[in-house]
Amino acid sequence: MLLIRSIVFDFLMYLTLLVQGILFAPLAIWSVNGAYWAMKTYCKTVFWYLRIICGLKVEIRGEIPRGDVIVCAKHMSFLDVMMLMNYLPRAKFIMKRELVFAPVIGLYALRIGATAVARGKKGSAVKKMVSDLGEKQQKDAGQTVIYPQGTRVLPGAVKPYKVGAGVLYDRFALDCIPAATNTGVFWARRSPYRKPGVAVMEFLPPIKAGKPIKAFLSELEEVVEAHSDRLMAEAGYAKPQS
Repeated sequence: MLLIRSIVFDFLMYLTLLVQGILFAPLAIWSVNGAYWAMKTYCKTVFWYLRIICGLKVEIRGEIPRGDVIVCAKHMSFLDVMMLMNYLPRAKFIMKRELVFAPVIGLYALRIGATAVARGKKGSAVKKMVSDLGEKQQKDAGQTVIYPQGTRVLPGAVKPYKVGAGVLYDRFALDCIPAATNTGVFWARRSPYRKPGVAVMEFLPPIKAGKPIKAFLSELEEVVEAHSDRLMAEAGYAKPQS
């Protein structure tokens, strides 16, 4: 039964993406505010599907970041992307370049000023990321969202934090808001199941601007991983003993 509900949810989620994406496209092209409204409307619709069909609710904890900050978030699922998009006032994602060419998603992501990064080109990718983001922030400041591990991770998986988040933190001299989550417990990477429960995104106390990159990354990893582990344990996930 869980699998059937999950399949029904996925069908509606992608169908709604197509329908709303096409219907709202003129509004998004006309106005950046319109693009944000359309994306947040889609997220709210998906959250409703999740609650009604799968019994999965979403919850935000901590103070929602506002103004010009960097949000460094744990990435476990497409769900945490939608939670950040919906609840942050002006989210701007650092995303993999392949998403630019994704139907509907690419149009809206570029419209709100997301920055596309080519994987595998470490030095040049970071340099271009900083350059592109600097130009976009001058035009329309907001909450820059970066996933320090660079990809979705499964619950309990260990993956190092990459230097890109540290470069942004250092280059733009902005406070960083760490964000922990347990979304992977309910909607894991490449899993067909959408499990019932409460998916949480928690915004943690800021890491103030001005720290050396190495110290910043060490503190960031420590707080995000510790709080994500706590949220996953709260959701019933037992981390394997090493």
